Order: sequence, then structure tokens, then C-alpha cells
Amino acid sequence: MVNQLYSMNSEIIIGISGASGVQYGIRLLETLKCMKGVETHLVISESAKELIGIETEYSVRDVEQLADHVYGDDDFTAPIASGSHKTKGMIVAPCSMKTLASIAVGMSDMLISRAADVCLKEKRPLVLMVRETPLNLIHIENMERAIKAGASILPACPAFYPKPKTIDEIIDFMAGRALDLLNIEHNLYKRWRE
Repeated sequence: MVNQLYSMNSEIIIGISGASGVQYGIRLLETLKCMKGVETHLVISESAKELIGIETEYSVRDVEQLADHVYGDDDFTAPIASGSHKTKGMIVAPCSMKTLASIAVGMSDMLISRAADVCLKEKRPLVLMVRETPLNLIHIENMERAIKAGASILPACPAFYPKPKTIDEIIDFMAGRALDLLNIEHNLYKRWRE
């Protein structure tokens, strides 16, 4: 019998947690949906569902339709809750301080933090687009813990050298920086001196 070899596809987990800036996660989903060979797994926290209605013109259903797979934040039977399910990595955009704390201490109390924990233990990229200002010492210490465990901290701080003219361009910059950290090619923003 011939052994069949399987190549790892580009499965990306997107977590949208309850912090202002749900537009970042939505833009990532829109971008990834247009990429050939990319499959997305989406988890939206209950707080984020409320913010989608407050901050955007999207319904939660609209956002869910952008993903290939959608799970409830309490669904620990989801494939992404297991290290045996291979993915290219995970982006939490935005990442609330509550979600950061859960990830930093390994609580895995909801699917977003469990999927993040799986990425860390399996040495897969984990990008946390933290969204809070100002920061207190607890926030900073939790970021330090997450970094030491292997996460990348990507504060939602867009650059202005591309001279953005719209909010969409600012969102694109941050979404692009998150994709950069997963080594995914895109054309969302103008790079320095391009």
C-alpha cells in the first residue's frame, strides 16, 4: 500500500473578541476570503457580537458568512481546540484585555483562548492585536507573559507614513501587518518607501 502524503493547507483561525475595533477582524476575513487555498475558522465572542452591531453596518450573520467555519466561543468540540488539527496560525483582532489575560495565564476558558493556547503549545504563530489605551501594569505584564510563551503582540497602532485618506486605509494597514506576521502575502497597504 502506498502512503499518501498530505500537505498542510493554509487554515487560519480568526478570533474577534470584545474590544473596540472589530473592523480589524472583519477586514482580515474579507481579505482571506479572496485568497485561493486559504480556509478560515472564525470565533466571535459574545461581547464582540454586540460590538459588531454598535461599530459597523454588518450583522453578525454577515461576518460569519465571510468564514469557512464558524464556532461558538463555548464550543470546545471544535477542531481548532485540538493540537492535532493543523493550522497556519491564529490572529485575535481585536484582542481585549480580558482575552489577553486568559491567554497569558493559560486559562482556556473560552474557545478563543483555547485555540490560542493550542497555537502556543504547538509552536504555531499567534498574533494578538491588543486594543486598549492607556495600559496599566497588569496589561503590560500579561503582554510580556504572552510574548514569552510565543505570541506576537500587535497593538492596534496604525502608521501614517502611507498617508491614509480613509478609515478603511487605516484598517487595511493593521490587517496587513497582522497578515505579515503569519507570512501571508497581500497588497493591503503601501510598504515603507515603496
